[in-house]
Amino acid sequence: MKRIGLFILTNIAIIAVISIVLMVLSAMGVNVSSLQSDGRGLDYTGLFTFAMVIGFAGSFISLAMSKWMAKQTTGAQVITSPRNADEQWLLETVQRQAQKAGITCPEVAIYDGAAPNAFATGMTKNSSLVAVSTGLLRNMRRNEVEAVLGHEVAHVANGDMVTMALLQGIVNTFVIFFARIAGHFVDRVILKNEEGHGIGYFVASFIFEILFGILASMITMWFSRKREFHADNGGAYLAGKENMIAALERLQSMTPGELPDQLAAFGISDFKSKMGAAFSSHPPLADRIAALKATPQSELQIA
Repeated sequence: MKRIGLFILTNIAIIAVISIVLMVLSAMGVNVSSLQSDGRGLDYTGLFTFAMVIGFAGSFISLAMSKWMAKQTTGAQVITSPRNADEQWLLETVQRQAQKAGITCPEVAIYDGAAPNAFATGMTKNSSLVAVSTGLLRNMRRNEVEAVLGHEVAHVANGDMVTMALLQGIVNTFVIFFARIAGHFVDRVILKNEEGHGIGYFVASFIFEILFGILASMITMWFSRKREFHADNGGAYLAGKENMIAALERLQSMTPGELPDQLAAFGISDFKSKMGAAFSSHPPLADRIAALKATPQSELQIA
């Protein structure tokens, strides 16, 4: 119920921002209508402006709320005053890695979860959060946990959260844009509606958004998989190549913890997508280990 409530809250915020932006643009004389003034042909400039507002608003509001949402959905508790040696070590390790990576130290948190996982999130590289599950701490050696932390700090230092938000915004824009063009085609050519848009336009646009969205997700997931190799590389640079390999090998023998959808791309591991490898946010662990073993020490870096 809590996740449902947060989902509704996020979407209310997105709708509110979209409405305000569209009203401001209209007041400035910017056309955000999909139709030309005669109500017949498509206004491609207006349609693209509308699609861009919708596409980027959702992506960046989700990014802006990501740290707060992560704490709420996972129950992550930020370490402010370490209560024990483990928390002190976690905080000091992330501080050391952040300094080496050249970023402001992220907030460090622990969340309750029997299965091993960790994630990073935040709107900017200097205002981020790194969290690990209790299962990860219980089932991994310290050198392996250090490597996992390095992987997440590398995600932050590489700016992966912002880059993914930008990519998602671009993808969303084109999905909405082309879905409405397809919907207009159906409305005019197949349903013979000559003016305005009938119900067929909205139904067809909705269906095409789903279809194009599925295809577009293959692009975002491909990019996410590419960034995982870079994060492994960065983790090896921050925590040691052998430690990073050992952490990935340990994860091979364990069942990773599930993360909320908005965090899955920045976890250390995820469940394999039921739709196949093309829709998975992470490459197979075997591929990541092989790639890291083949990378010379001199090429380990934040990138």
